[in-house]
Amino acid sequence: MNAPIRLPARPYVDAETRPLALAVIIPTLNERDNVSPLLAALDRALAGREWEAIFVDDGSTDGTPEAIEAIALFRRDVRLIRRHGRRGLSTAIVEGMMATTAPVVASIDADMQHDEAILPRLHDAVLAGADVAVGTRYAGGGSTGDWEASRVRKSEFATRLAAIVTKTRVSDPMSGFFVVRRDAVLAAVPSMSGVGFKILLDLLASSPRPLAVAEVPYTFRPRQAGASKLDSMVALEYLLLLVDKITHGRVPARMILFLAVGAVGLVVNLFALDVLLNAAGFSFRSAQTAAVALSILFNFAINNWLTYNDRRLRGLAWLRGLATFTLICGIGAIAQVGISEMVYDERRIWWVGGLAGAAVGAVWNYAASSFVTWRRA
Repeated sequence: MNAPIRLPARPYVDAETRPLALAVIIPTLNERDNVSPLLAALDRALAGREWEAIFVDDGSTDGTPEAIEAIALFRRDVRLIRRHGRRGLSTAIVEGMMATTAPVVASIDADMQHDEAILPRLHDAVLAGADVAVGTRYAGGGSTGDWEASRVRKSEFATRLAAIVTKTRVSDPMSGFFVVRRDAVLAAVPSMSGVGFKILLDLLASSPRPLAVAEVPYTFRPRQAGASKLDSMVALEYLLLLVDKITHGRVPARMILFLAVGAVGLVVNLFALDVLLNAAGFSFRSAQTAAVALSILFNFAINNWLTYNDRRLRGLAWLRGLATFTLICGIGAIAQVGISEMVYDERRIWWVGGLAGAAVGAVWNYAASSFVTWRRA
């Protein structure tokens, strides 16, 4: 039996050292030119507080991690986490929050659009009793800055949708700028989905209890350098996050997307079969074989781009992934036929047997491809 760990009688703190009070988590993806200006701004805003900056980089190719490392060599309050084989803003922030011992953690973007000057007010609100303090664009004089009217309308609509799953009233649940007690994050993490960009919404909806929220208004600023990471995936990921929270994670959001792609793939299969059989004059066997191959290729390509965007395969890995996905789908097809026949023999209702086989095949394809084709590095 191991001997118990003996703790020191008092913390290792001398007259010139104070305990760490705040960790600022900064996810990065090609943000090299913003690193130094952001740290300088944080130095000004958090002067007099014991804090550290934790950058979490998702495979930047512009020299971002190297720029951070060059600074961190001379600053022990700057740290870097380099992630490989996984991407995603929400998971990056959570990983950064788990890598610190600070009792309070903050999320801020690297693009300088969040107003770091209000960080002390957000921190003080948590120290005064709030579980989370949110930088809000929609209350008390906050503003979206120079956003176009169409973007404001979309954001406001998404904010109204968020009310379906949040357990507490908040004016800007879509905000990526907030300060939160680390123990509140630890309590919520087991239920968080980690889908998309909306980490605050995920946190609020996943907490086992309603969180006490304070809000501090600010004006959203234009990006200082680099390119925006927002694309057409953001809206889809947001909807998947809502579905995941509404169903309490019983049906994984990624599985829903995988099945949706499969349904479209079925349409591709039938369309190709019709064209090859009736327009090109192929035999049924040849037409069906080509149609199935095309639908498998379609499903793999779309799932690689969409469903598994954070684990996207490229180059030779793409070809290996296609091979394993094809093998998995082949095994799934065999299982589908077997289950269908078994259920049909039992019930003698053709469509019940067909649905049972399709369900088993779909679940197998999803589970096996997640574990084999798009496994995490």
